[in-house]
Amino acid sequence: MRVFCAVELPAEVRARAAAHIESLRSAMPDARASWDRAEKLHVTIKFLGEIEAARVPALSQAASRAVACVQPFALAIEGAGAFPSKGPPRVLWLGVTDSNGGLARLQGSLEEASTEEGFPREKRPFHPHLTIARLRQPQGARRLAALHRERGFAPAHFQVTELLVIRSELGPGGSRYTEISRHPLKPN
Repeated sequence: MRVFCAVELPAEVRARAAAHIESLRSAMPDARASWDRAEKLHVTIKFLGEIEAARVPALSQAASRAVACVQPFALAIEGAGAFPSKGPPRVLWLGVTDSNGGLARLQGSLEEASTEEGFPREKRPFHPHLTIARLRQPQGARRLAALHRERGFAPAHFQVTELLVIRSELGPGGSRYTEISRHPLKPN
């Protein structure tokens, strides 16, 4: 199974992100991009990729342990950019602001708990973001990324209260997500 752990976005934040996506699509209808649908928008905390189905309960247990020491916290989705920073852009993203460090604590706790369950530690530094599009061809990619940055994204604040373990199934119409488990953060 292809799985990841993520923070879910509230409906109003997803709606604002969807409106931003639609404004970019309307401004550049010929851009070759795969745009994320509002219902799929999330902040990935740990992507594990393909794991054996028998290992999924161990991941859920790790998620339960990870949230036990993290209290609910505030996050903001704000700002707009593209990856990579040099060369033709391939991903458009919205920024994640973790002012009080709650997301970093959750990610660190999940990393520790999942390592204890035998899952590999992420080698790259954690840079949270919200992917909104993958650019398929370089033609027009720079103009689209420049427009995305220029329009920006005003802060959308919300409270994080749980961690999700999600299955991602790839298909011809894009990936389909299925919730495996929810793990509430430690109450205040």
